[in-house]
Amino acid sequence: MNLTHLDELEAIELQDGFVWRPVRRHFGIQAFGTNAYTPGASGQVVEEHTEQQLGHEEIYLVLRGRVRFTIGDDEHELGAGQLVFVRDPSLRRAAVALGDDAAVLAVGGKPGEAHEVSAWEYTFAAAPHLRAGRYDEAREVLREGLEAKPGSAPLLYDLACVEALAGKSDTALELLNESIGADERFREYAQTDEDFASIRDDPRFPR
Repeated sequence: MNLTHLDELEAIELQDGFVWRPVRRHFGIQAFGTNAYTPGASGQVVEEHTEQQLGHEEIYLVLRGRVRFTIGDDEHELGAGQLVFVRDPSLRRAAVALGDDAAVLAVGGKPGEAHEVSAWEYTFAAAPHLRAGRYDEAREVLREGLEAKPGSAPLLYDLACVEALAGKSDTALELLNESIGADERFREYAQTDEDFASIRDDPRFPR
């Protein structure tokens, strides 16, 4: 058994201004996906997204404070102890804190299938290392992800970003082209990604 308090979990503020509290990763949970979120600089608690790619159903529990959820075209203001369930993966959802003390727990998974850890968890975990220029640590987290999810296009792309920023051009280009081979969408993303500024003029850079 492992006990902890929400506020003892690592607090990773992400680019959209929300703070990720890695519940699943902290406990090493394999059976289901679960994470907690608190507001960062933007007041966002849950980033705007759909679950269309992963096919997840999600339920959100407000742990404390008040939070305004937007689910599709509908808005709902929820307080501590209230839940909102989103069955349809294609519905866009987001949440904004109405006070600094807000916290939300999310649980999700794909019906009928064993849980798989999502690639974005490794990206989120690597983010603070990348921002601080700790490339070895960021690389280690993303390599851990690729061991768990071999050939993952998002993780290959993120690792290419790390290598480009670390000055390892050949490795960065190899990883970037491998990510595009797995998912063509990453070709477009790379065209404006500032992480690739150092390799964009290389003739091997994917156009």
